[in-house]
Amino acid sequence: MIRIDDKFYDRAVMQTMSRRAAAAVGVADHGLSFAVRMSDTADYLSLLLAIREAGASALPIHPSTPHAAARRLATDFGCHRLVTDGFAVEQLGAAGPGPGGLLQTTSGTTGEPKRIIRTWSEIDREIESYVATFHAPETMSPVVACPVTHSYGLICGVFVALRRGQVPHVVGTGNPKYLIARLRDTTRPLLYSSPAMLHAVARLLPAGETICAAMTSGTVLPETWLATIRARTTHLFQQYGCSEAGCVAINPDLTASGDMGLPLSHHRVEAGDGAQPREIVVHTGERTIRTADLGYTRPDGMLVFVARLDDTINVSGLNVYPKEVEDVVMAMPGVTDAVAFRRLDPFAGERVALAFSAEHDVPPTALREWCIQNLAAHQVPIETVRLARLPRQANGKINRREIAALHAAGRLERSAEDIVA
Repeated sequence: MIRIDDKFYDRAVMQTMSRRAAAAVGVADHGLSFAVRMSDTADYLSLLLAIREAGASALPIHPSTPHAAARRLATDFGCHRLVTDGFAVEQLGAAGPGPGGLLQTTSGTTGEPKRIIRTWSEIDREIESYVATFHAPETMSPVVACPVTHSYGLICGVFVALRRGQVPHVVGTGNPKYLIARLRDTTRPLLYSSPAMLHAVARLLPAGETICAAMTSGTVLPETWLATIRARTTHLFQQYGCSEAGCVAINPDLTASGDMGLPLSHHRVEAGDGAQPREIVVHTGERTIRTADLGYTRPDGMLVFVARLDDTINVSGLNVYPKEVEDVVMAMPGVTDAVAFRRLDPFAGERVALAFSAEHDVPPTALREWCIQNLAAHQVPIETVRLARLPRQANGKINRREIAALHAAGRLERSAEDIVA
């Protein structure tokens, strides 16, 4: 049924574990909400499956979260019980029945994290649409190398595989060398992971070696990363979504990083056209979700991402999309990473600033000349800051607003040093 690291659990074993987990924490009452923070992935998944089967509510919490923070999050969500290692249960005293579904928070990269509730029936519709739309993985073996406390790993990695009758292999390590070894042991592996991990795996693969398939999600790949991953992957997929709607679109053959994919059948998606991008709006069931993403739909139905609305930089009335600047800068020899962000300007209103990292010395004058040769005048960064490493999250996302605020306060270099340390 499922493999976790090097151990296989068949259906009978997982069903027994789920029954024991349900009995240990009192899942029989489907009106309860359970916050679950467990370091043992098998115990965690057995409990999640029991909660889902009972129609109760679950708030998955990453096992690295300190107990006090987990308790605070559970209380904020109105959970009745906090479950930790060994199925220890802490009563939280919440009143009223739970909503019956998956409780989540948004990533917080574009503002304060929001609390999200998705019913199990909504998630079931997502899974059915995902399976009906995306056929390529039917002959592949899913390897889930991302947190199963997040919907990407839990729903698209584990639940979808179980719905297909496959055996998902959950790999609970951030070591790309270990992951490569597991991929070599797998027949036609499909790797579900973050852009950062896919890039690390692609760079570490020996010359001439490739992997069967990979799925990327969470943030748009820099073009240089895409080229590296694409060269080492026979089939490269991308999916686009948001916490409120789940997976929205899937690209079955990723060749341009902004091409998010074709919308799943249970969604109706509105966006602009190539000449006039607009906010991507997702209609799912009776809900309308404004994504705050700027994009458009091509005539062939492909949904294309342009930028976050709040990341767009307005230079004297001209829009600058950060990724266009970043892709040009990262194409310069020696530059390893880059992020463009907004800097207030008394004359233009806003101007482009840039933080970057490099594997060897890149003089500011050389970088500016490169930008002048490859960008429009209003896109050229007015200021550049070199850092040892950019403050990306584990999944590759980066908070441009936070970087802009740190830079304005003169704390960007210090913050980046703290992250590296």
